[in-house]
Amino acid sequence: MPIATVNPANGETIKNYDALSEEEIERRLATAESTFRTYRTSSFDERARLLRRAAGLLDEDTERVARVMTTEMGKPVRQARAEAAKCAKAMRWYADHAAELLADEEPDESDVKDSGALRVLVRYRPLGPVLAVMPWNFPLWQVIRFAAPALMAGNVGLLKHASNVPQTALYLEDLFHRAGFPEGCFQTLLIGSGAVEGVLRDPRVRAATLTGSEPAGRSVASAAGDEVKKTVLELGGSDPYIVMPSADIDRAARIAVIARVQNTGQSCIAAKRFIVHTDVFDAFTEGFTEGMKALKVGDPMEEETDVGPLSSKQGRRDLEELVVDAVESGATVLCGGVRAEGPGWYYPPTVLTDVTPEMRVHHEEAFGPVATLYRVADLDEAVAVANDSPFGLSSNVWTRDGTEVERFVRDLEAGSVYVNGMTASHPAFPFGGAKRSGYGRELSGHGIREFCNITTVWHGA
Repeated sequence: MPIATVNPANGETIKNYDALSEEEIERRLATAESTFRTYRTSSFDERARLLRRAAGLLDEDTERVARVMTTEMGKPVRQARAEAAKCAKAMRWYADHAAELLADEEPDESDVKDSGALRVLVRYRPLGPVLAVMPWNFPLWQVIRFAAPALMAGNVGLLKHASNVPQTALYLEDLFHRAGFPEGCFQTLLIGSGAVEGVLRDPRVRAATLTGSEPAGRSVASAAGDEVKKTVLELGGSDPYIVMPSADIDRAARIAVIARVQNTGQSCIAAKRFIVHTDVFDAFTEGFTEGMKALKVGDPMEEETDVGPLSSKQGRRDLEELVVDAVESGATVLCGGVRAEGPGWYYPPTVLTDVTPEMRVHHEEAFGPVATLYRVADLDEAVAVANDSPFGLSSNVWTRDGTEVERFVRDLEAGSVYVNGMTASHPAFPFGGAKRSGYGRELSGHGIREFCNITTVWHGA
């Protein structure tokens, strides 16, 4: 895949970029290693000062970088601005909390004495250069949620971004440079996917994190495992959105629309499978379908646009094939289902019902504004349908029954359970999945400790 900015709203190639030469990759790896040796000794106060400066610069750049993101991958510009603001918030959160999250820990005194020590402490030390392989769908946020904690922990970052968002990738390197981080603290590698393994296997790279597809995750995990290197993977999701009779059905239907089409439906944590109790199925379906029909599809640079184009022609083709397969196998289309003719890679908000396990969309992730509806008889069936997926990223449940809430929290196979609300990431809460949605956690204290050498320090007499 070429490294290029291609506007998905019209298919126009705006700019092509040359991949880095082997010599330049080597220079950047050497710089990362050299910088780490000194940056690792910097204080939390100094790192926080630099990160807050980066957040301030991002605030100033919001309009410019939002339009870059929209041009490169098609998200509505209002959502792009919100993404930039969220990134600044996360940087400030880690600047404020990293020292506390990584403070030395002292075990129980009785255990210290039992070990024969005078004192024992646990210290979190940085690992070194970390390779981040990041996707295009949240081209700022996916990177910042890795970079902010990694830099505050004393690591340095190497970014291999998606090939269709090179301008955003280069902006991120420039942002940290302008903020005053030492050269080599955060570098963008404009390389193709074929060059990732060589970088990952380089002994100067100590760990890797990837957000992306399951095949990409398997590839990175395999190479990293062969080299015995730590990885964190956040892969696909096909999140359930369960609605029970005690829920506020009108509100559940309104929020369901947002949960499905945020980022034009191109979000791993977007609700995709709507599992509704039979007693409220018709009422929910009516409200949800009408909400999907009312969405404005159009130019993502226009303020009133709700749904922009998909990021690529291939992405639209993949989504369309899932819908065609479902319809040919007996699914009913309640709205959408046929792409409009014309320029750009648009696909209409679509609702499918009568979905069965034989259909591809039942097991595969629909990465776009396509929702599947399931009618269930009771809580047990709702859990069974929700867990009948290879993925386990997040989940949403709508109920006012406390007993039902406890059952869902106990039984749903997912990294998060959101009750009476839609899934959203926040820097203070751990984020990650189960099953084929990956392993490890980002954000919160759990995320910042993922790329630390957790060191026991034992003091004898």
